Amino acid sequence: MFIDDTIAAISTPLGEGGIGIVRLSGKDSITIVEKIFLSPKNKSLKNSISHRLLYGRIKDPAKGDEIDEVLISVMRSPHTYTKEDVVEINCHGGMAPVIKTLQLVIKEGARLAEPGEFTRRAFINGRIDLSQAEAVLDLIRAKTDEGRKIAIEQLQGGLSEKITALRDRLKEICAHVEACIDFPEDDIETASKEIETELQRLLKTYEEARFFREGLSTAIVGRPNVGKSSLLNALLRKDRAIVTELPGTTRDVIEEYLNIKGLPVRIMDTAGIRDVHDATEKEGVRRSLQSIENADLVIAIFDGSEPLREEDHEVLEKVKNKGMLIVINKYDLPSAFDGSEIISRLSVAGHNDAPFDSPVLHISATRGDGLEELKNSIFNSSLKNWKEGREGILVTNLRHKLAIENALTALCRAISGFAENNPIEIIALELRDSLDRLGEIVGTVTTEDILDSIFKNFCIGK
Repeated sequence: MFIDDTIAAISTPLGEGGIGIVRLSGKDSITIVEKIFLSPKNKSLKNSISHRLLYGRIKDPAKGDEIDEVLISVMRSPHTYTKEDVVEINCHGGMAPVIKTLQLVIKEGARLAEPGEFTRRAFINGRIDLSQAEAVLDLIRAKTDEGRKIAIEQLQGGLSEKITALRDRLKEICAHVEACIDFPEDDIETASKEIETELQRLLKTYEEARFFREGLSTAIVGRPNVGKSSLLNALLRKDRAIVTELPGTTRDVIEEYLNIKGLPVRIMDTAGIRDVHDATEKEGVRRSLQSIENADLVIAIFDGSEPLREEDHEVLEKVKNKGMLIVINKYDLPSAFDGSEIISRLSVAGHNDAPFDSPVLHISATRGDGLEELKNSIFNSSLKNWKEGREGILVTNLRHKLAIENALTALCRAISGFAENNPIEIIALELRDSLDRLGEIVGTVTTEDILDSIFKNFCIGK
C-alpha cells in the first residue's frame, strides 16, 4: 500500500439524505479539488485558512457542466484525522451528485480509497495506535449506549495507556536482566508477578465485556408452534416474524438486535426442531441446530398448555450442553405441566456436567406476562458481575485477549525460570516475547497481515 498518494472516497451512506460527503486525504488533496471547484467570489482553496468552510460549486472541467452546490472544508496537515491534508466536499445527499463528484476527483488524480484506509493512515502517521483504530470501528458499530461508552474509552486511549504502562515496566525488567546488572532477583521476580496479576485482571474482563462489542448471541429454540416467533415479536415490540397456527411457518433463522440495559442482544428466531421431509423445512432445522451451536445463550421455549411431547425432549437433548434459559409459554392458558419434568430431564442428562439450577420462567408472549423477568434473566445469565458504575480498563476485542494470553504465558515462563535458576538468556527471551505480544495490541509490533485483517472490516471512506 502506498501512503504518498492521494485517496478519495464517499464517507456517507449512499442514498437520499441531507448531505453526502466526498473525502480526500493526501498531499495533492487541495490541488485536485481546486481543479473542480468554482467559487462565486473567486476564493482559492490553496490560500484558504485551515478548518474553514468555503461555499461554491463543483464543475466538470472537461465539459463545463455544474455538478452540485457544495460546502468545502480544507483541513491542513498535521491537524487532521490522517495527519495529512484533508478536504471534505459536502454535497447534497443524493446518489448522483456524490458519485459524480467522486468520479471527478479520481479523474483529476486521486485514487479510490481501500476499506479503512483513512484510519489506517491515521495509524501509520502516528495519530492513533492500533487499538484506537479498532475502537473507531467499534464506535461505528456500537448498538447500545454502553457499547458506545466502552468504544469511546478505548478511542481516547484508556487501553493503550494501560498496555503502554505495562510494557514500560517490562522494558525496565528486560533491561536489568539483559544487562546482567547486579540487581536483586527477588525485586525482578516481584515486579514480574505484579505485571502478571494485572494481565490476569485484564483477561477476566473479556468474558463479560466482549458482549457489549459483539452482542450476546441468543437463539430461541423449540418445537413448532410453541411461540418462538411470538416471543421474538413481543421482545422487539413489533411484528418481525410471521405468526400462524400452521407448524413450520418459520423456515429460516430471523435475526434482530435487542437492547437490554445497554447490552446488545442478537436474538434469533429459529425454525421448529422436529423430523421433517420437506427439503426447505429440513434446511431450516439444520440452520436452527447451527444457531444453537453458535449461540452464547439458548432460550428453550415450551408450550405450557400441552403435555410435553417427544419433540420437546429432542429439543432438550440438543441444548443440554449450552448456557440456557427454560421458558414455558402460554401462561395465560390452563397449565398442563409446571416445568419440574424438564428440570428432571436436564439433571439426568447432565447439563454442562452440573445440576441445572436456573429458574423456570413462565410467560405469555401474546399478553406480555413475564417478559421483564425474562429480559433480566438474559442479562444476568452472562453479566452476573457487571456493575453499572464500573471502573478500570476493559478488554472487548478477541485479538487483544489472545495477545494478552500469549504475553501472560511468556511472562509466567520467565517467572518460573527465575524460580528454577534457568539461564538468564532464556529468561530474557521470554520477557522479550511477553513485551512483543503486548506490543501487538497497540501496534508497536505488527505485520501487514495483521493490518490487512483489521482494516478490511472497515467501510470505504473511514
